[in-house]
Parts: sequence; C-alpha cells; structure tokens
Amino acid sequence: MELELEMEDVTIIQVQEDAHDSQDTMLSGERELAIQNAKAYMQTASTKSNLSLYEHLARVLTKILDERPNNAVDVFEDISKDMKRSMFVKKLDTLREERDLSLAIKLAEIQKDLFFRPEEEREQEEEVMESPLPNIMELAYYFEQAGIGLSQEEMYRIFLALKFLVDSQPLQRCRFWGKILGIGANYLVAEVEFREGEDEGELEEEGEELEKEGIEDVDAEEKEGEEQDEPPKSTYKPPPVIPKEEAGSGTNRYTYFVCTEPGKPWIKLPAVTPTQIVAARKIKKFLTGQLDAPVISYPPFPGTEINYLRAQIARISAGTQVSPTGFYQFGEEEAEEEEGAIRENYEENPDFEGLPLAEMIESLSSWVHHTQHILPQGRCSWFNPVQKDEEEFEEMEEEEREEEPDEPEPEVGPPLLTPLSEDIEINDTPPWATKLSSTLVPQYAIAVLRSILWPGAYAFGIGK
Repeated sequence: MELELEMEDVTIIQVQEDAHDSQDTMLSGERELAIQNAKAYMQTASTKSNLSLYEHLARVLTKILDERPNNAVDVFEDISKDMKRSMFVKKLDTLREERDLSLAIKLAEIQKDLFFRPEEEREQEEEVMESPLPNIMELAYYFEQAGIGLSQEEMYRIFLALKFLVDSQPLQRCRFWGKILGIGANYLVAEVEFREGEDEGELEEEGEELEKEGIEDVDAEEKEGEEQDEPPKSTYKPPPVIPKEEAGSGTNRYTYFVCTEPGKPWIKLPAVTPTQIVAARKIKKFLTGQLDAPVISYPPFPGTEINYLRAQIARISAGTQVSPTGFYQFGEEEAEEEEGAIRENYEENPDFEGLPLAEMIESLSSWVHHTQHILPQGRCSWFNPVQKDEEEFEEMEEEEREEEPDEPEPEVGPPLLTPLSEDIEINDTPPWATKLSSTLVPQYAIAVLRSILWPGAYAFGIGK
C-alpha cells in the first residue's frame, strides 16, 4: 500500500513538471515574439532621414565600445548627433572640395556689403551733410504699433539698401514706397525724385525710343501689306496714341527703383504710358519676380512685367497716398491760377498743429488724397486726341474738315486734396476703414487707415 502511494506521488510530480515545462515553452515563445516585434519596430526607417533606430544605436554603441570614453552616459547625446551628422556629409569623389552654397548663404554674401562702411564716410563723419534718406526705422516703429509692417531686421536691411541707393544716385527725395509680393520673388519699391535736370533727359530719350520702335513696326506692316495683293482694306482708323506724361508730372511725377532683396542692385522702372495703365485696369496677373517676364493676358498688355509693375504702382499711388486734412496746402502760385486750371503742386502747411485722433477715426473727411487722380484715359491731365496744329488744319481740304469728328468731351477727375469721404463705395462698402491702434492705452495710440480697394495699403496719424 505504501509503495502504491509512492508511485502515485511520483506520477503527480511528473505531471506537474510537464505542466511547468509547457508553461515555460509558452512564455519563451511570447518573449521571442515580443522581441521580434520590438526589433522590427526599431528597424523601421524614418521618412525624413531614411535611417532606422536599430542601425543608429548599433553604430553609436560600436563607437562607444571602440573609443571607450570617460563618462559615456554624459556624452551619449553628442556621439549620437555626430553619428547622424556624418551620415549626411557629402562624400567627395574629386580632389578639390565642392562648395554647395545654399540660397541663404549666397544672400548673406550679397548683403554683407551693406554693413561695410567706406573710408570716405569715416573721413567725412564730422561734416554734417543733408541727405534725402528717410528715417525708415521711425516709420517701422509706428507701423508696428498698428500691427502691420515688416520685421525690424528686414526693415533695417531695407534702410541700408536705401542708403546705398541715395549714395549712388543724385536724388532730391527718397521714400520707401512698399513691398509687393510675387510668386518667385518679391519687389522692394523706392520712390525717388531726382535733382533738377539730372534725369529728365534720360526719361525723354527712353520715351522717344519706344515711340520710334512703334512707328517702325507700323511702317513695316504697311510695306508688307503693299507688297502682297490683298482685297480692299478696311477704312477703319485706330484711335490715336495718347502720349505719356512728361517726367515730373502726372503719372510720371516720381521715378521708381525696385530690387528683389536688400543688397541686390536697384533697377529703375521706365516711365509709364496711358496705354499701359488702361490695359492694367482690365487684367489681373500675379507678379513672377522677373522683370523681363512676358505678361500673357487678354486683352494683351503692351509690355513685359517691368511695365506692368510700373503701371500698378501708378494706380496704387494715385488711390492710396493720403494725409490728414490741413497737412498740405496749395502754394501762392497755385492759388493765383484760374479756377479751371488743374493744380499739381502743394506744400506742407507750417501752421498745421494736427488733428485729434477721435476725429481722424470717426470721419473720412479728416483725410485727403495728395496724389492726382488718374483719368480713364490713363493720364492725370486730359489730352485731346483729335487736336491738330493750325498748319495741319489749314492744309486739310474742306471735305476732310467736314469728316473730322467732333472734339471729345474732356475728362475731369477730382482735384488734389479731395477728402476720402467723396470716394466711390465698393458694393455698398466704404473704400476705407479706420481704427485705433490700441483701445487699452488710447492716450498713446495712433490712428490707422486701411484701404479696402487696395489691400495692404495703410496710413497712420499720430495726432501731431
């Protein structure tokens, strides 16, 4: 009986050992599966660097075991960064090292000259000289109060770029007009006025060359038409070409320079023509950042992007350059002119003491346009397209005189210093919006004026 009990005990013990072995087998299988899953996860390659954590840790641990640095736990992160960085170093297969400069480095090399001060300026430091260079940083401060404008770093680079322009050109007046965004590059625009007699001849020569090219093209087309036998031509006569306004007046009152980045060369924009302004009103095009890019549109635009940019600058300037009422006034010469004459010039009012901020915000009558309005003809001053000299009129036969059309009615626009309250509404919406820069500290706030017609155009008044 005792032997049988012992055999039963042995059987029970054997069964228990078999159960433990099966459990150990199951646990080892689960562990292997978990290890395989973890290893597979660590071997997953990154979508950014195309590296896996498994390979990276293997390299880092191999380097630590090879070099055996002191306090390895403290330098583990540095070794990891060095290993990552070494994976992206370009392996050179040439004897000379290739320089692959990024756009940021190339731009920094260009802008480095802006921070260089010539020795001539150091010698003339004691002499106080008048300069048309505007205080851009002061304007940036006030625009920052209004929550608009560019960063201080970019404004300072523009400040230095304008200084370079002023030092290299015989300017009487210089102003940072603004920044126009483009698809490939942006345009920084400077509005300048040359000293008397410095640039007028150059503008006239450019205009004459353009007119000559147009005449030559027309003559060539007529000759080609005469050589070929064609059916009778139409008696339609195209409307006469409206001449551009002279330098220093109307849409060409100021000259404009542009550059894509501070430090890059300033490029002078050509004079704008009425035809270009009329065509620019009919199309909508994004700027590319390349002045020689063609303007593909319908109706066709007569020129490239440099002409389209100049036409848009003229339109924006005519509609958004404003000032508080009373800041400018007409001079004595302008006041003595006849009532029907168009006033073009004005001057600052020395007796202007400023307007209250509440008045500048509540009423648009507190602001006026100080740039001439552009007529539908594309000029600020109307040009009679059918007028002829007395000699030409005398040479004309009586029949031709009778066929001559009646003179068109002159176009008239709002005069200078017209209040903004008289601007036409846009779909029952006022073309301007006003606000106070800060409602929490109104005693130190400024009045901000925003254009609805031209988004991005702002003006501010500080109450003095």
